Amino acid sequence: MIGTDANLPFRTPETPPSELFTDPKAAVERLRELYDTATSFLTQSFRDSLVGNPPAERYRAFYPEIRITTQSFAKVDSRLSFGHVAKPGTYATTVTRPDLFQYYLEQQIQLLIDNHGVSVEIGPSSTPMPMHFAVANAPDLTVPQDGAMEFTLRDVFDVPDLATTNDDIVNGTLAEMLESPAPLAPFTAQRIDYSLARLSHYTATEAEHFQNHVLFTNYQFYVEEFEAYARQMLADPDSGYTAFVSTGNHVLTDPEGSIPVTEKTPQMPTYHLKRKHGSGITLVNIGVGPSNAKTATDHIAVLRPHAWIMVGHCAGLRNSQSLGDFVLAHAYLREDHVLDDDLPVWVPIPALAEIQIALEKSVAEITQFEGFDLKRIMRTGTVATIDNRNWELRDQSGPVQRLSQSRAIALDMESATIAANGFRFRVPYGTLLCVSDKPLHGELKLPGMASDFYKTQVSRHLLIGIRAMEHLRDMPLERLHSRKLRSFAETAFL
Repeated sequence: MIGTDANLPFRTPETPPSELFTDPKAAVERLRELYDTATSFLTQSFRDSLVGNPPAERYRAFYPEIRITTQSFAKVDSRLSFGHVAKPGTYATTVTRPDLFQYYLEQQIQLLIDNHGVSVEIGPSSTPMPMHFAVANAPDLTVPQDGAMEFTLRDVFDVPDLATTNDDIVNGTLAEMLESPAPLAPFTAQRIDYSLARLSHYTATEAEHFQNHVLFTNYQFYVEEFEAYARQMLADPDSGYTAFVSTGNHVLTDPEGSIPVTEKTPQMPTYHLKRKHGSGITLVNIGVGPSNAKTATDHIAVLRPHAWIMVGHCAGLRNSQSLGDFVLAHAYLREDHVLDDDLPVWVPIPALAEIQIALEKSVAEITQFEGFDLKRIMRTGTVATIDNRNWELRDQSGPVQRLSQSRAIALDMESATIAANGFRFRVPYGTLLCVSDKPLHGELKLPGMASDFYKTQVSRHLLIGIRAMEHLRDMPLERLHSRKLRSFAETAFL
């Protein structure tokens, strides 16, 4: 099929015309057909160009699209924070990897049909699919660098365009939010494809292994405990967990099986304890620092997880705290600076009741402390996140005064970043830290202290995080995804 763009002809695959659907499963099946047709066409065209068949024309395929039009101001259930549009109009979103997002798409489409009584229109969009993303699922293909082929890639195929791959929708800065069609989902297909590629690079696991409940940590010790817990769950036929996936996409189903050592450790080693429909738990070791925290959450957000929680170590700032005490963050002092351009520091990051309750309940279950006695081992308060790991070496009059004025009880380098990005991306978030040192009170993180601390505390800290996620898993999505995370002009899709 021949099309034209700015009077330049290009070849494109034959695709069915746009069609209205009232069955979400049929709608997603059509999305898969359109996507597979586009990627197969581009992949085969690219293969031909690499085996001595110089392209004589331009090749182009388009992302599939979901579109709805509603003419009613009908009021939907005010308890729902998603699944509906705010006013009459036309709304649309491009779609990638409908195989990966099948259940998410079916759910979101069903809500639109139920809440607005309209059909959804499925068809090809006007957004070209970049060649790099089209061949991402062909393991034998890579796109050579510019100049490595006998032809100029951009003259024949579309390539990623960063001018249209951004976070304007979630940041609330997209002018088209008020135009037609308005965005239907928080991320476009190009933005999702960009992050899927980055996730594979940084975590050494493929996107299909990620679960809907994500734990972040800043120490390898938690990974070892997570693997031990995973083996226990795989040995229990009633646990519901089906596999443990480690870096390099190694899938373990035998609790006694071995896990090969990867040749190269990824920047953010990631592990997945899987359950049906992604209801398991993913653990990401983001290492130390707000930059890694932002990078990980920037990309995991496109998978639309149901919750993410930071379970790491922190500096206790109060003399009344002891090493090993827990800190449940209910506010954040943001001095990480990595998100200032996307989410100004004057934007408050509220605590989410559903996450807070799940974490406090889990601490009580694991430690056997309840009510007022919980204060013996856990403080609730402000967590400060800073971008200078050696802040203790600076003039203390500045940092310490700000920490005191903020009423902070703990300091780390990741928690506020993860919470702020959760707020920005509408992903429910929370933080439960463990005090590993008290620099203001002469208890520095030294090797001997660290060994004892890690041996006694890591296991139950991780178990608390896992238990909290299991509580959240049992909660209806409509309740978990708080309206606190929704702005004035919101997308219908979660």
